[in-house]
Amino acid sequence: MLRVVFAGTPEFARVALERIYSSGHQVVMVMTQPDRPAGRGMNLQASPVKQFAVEKQIKVIQPTSLRLDGKYSAEATKALKELSECEFDVMVVAAYGLILPKEVFEIAERPNRAGCLNIHASLLPRWRGAAPIHRAIEAGDNVTGIAIMQMDLGLDTGPVIAMKEIPISDKETTALLHDSLASLGGEMIVKALGDFERNGQLVSKSQAIDGVTYAKKILKEEARINWTNEAKGIDQKIRAFNPFPGALFTKGDVMIKAWLSSPLSSARSLHAPGTIIAMSREGVEVATGLGSILLTELQKPGGKKVSADQLALAMKWQVGDVLN
Repeated sequence: MLRVVFAGTPEFARVALERIYSSGHQVVMVMTQPDRPAGRGMNLQASPVKQFAVEKQIKVIQPTSLRLDGKYSAEATKALKELSECEFDVMVVAAYGLILPKEVFEIAERPNRAGCLNIHASLLPRWRGAAPIHRAIEAGDNVTGIAIMQMDLGLDTGPVIAMKEIPISDKETTALLHDSLASLGGEMIVKALGDFERNGQLVSKSQAIDGVTYAKKILKEEARINWTNEAKGIDQKIRAFNPFPGALFTKGDVMIKAWLSSPLSSARSLHAPGTIIAMSREGVEVATGLGSILLTELQKPGGKKVSADQLALAMKWQVGDVLN
């Protein structure tokens, strides 16, 4: 079995770490981001990857940065020293969140090592970058997948070892797609590690030159719904921003989050965009710049997620009211 250094932070990475551990490979060290304030009390909380590592008594290091020329150079120096002194065969990276400098690759690419293998949640070269799952849904892609990539100094530019696709349904949210891709990523990285263990090498192929797109980081400022957009695009945004940061609109002075929806008519509405044109048990139908959309799950500040008709009734919405 291989000796693995694992670098990752969120739940997506934890799933892969668990699969590697369960497959019998020896995880000799875990690198994850520092504990962050979370929850209403803003208490420091360990990442999902750290929680798993601590439970399994795996060594954990949490440098703020790995750049020797940066603000946290002392932390970086210490972390790189620990990595250099660690005996391992391969480094696996999944949603780590820190840029890996050349010093990391130099350590991971020493003789008889497999280098840094990355689990990336897209069909490269489409959606390189920070938020491939969100951006694929937001763009209306019909398919996505997992790429196991040999990392280099570029942003997700390394050669691909394996790639497998899965469909994106018209009801898919980032939350649902995340779980499917996390499971697939865990399955694929275990296979890649097995291939390296058997053959002593991994076969990779350079990424295509055409079709490169970038999945920029999701910002809270993007969350506001623009009702003048077409219904299909608004629905894609709502599903893409579920569970974070949640697509937003206002009714009066109250900020509402939209979690689930369905595009309805694609014909141009006679009503102004944002106008409530019907309400029923199925949801709240709203006019858009092109067509209409049925809001089905909503949430007001401090409240729980509820069906749209329940929230509309509680807040006394009426047909003809305008959402902003």
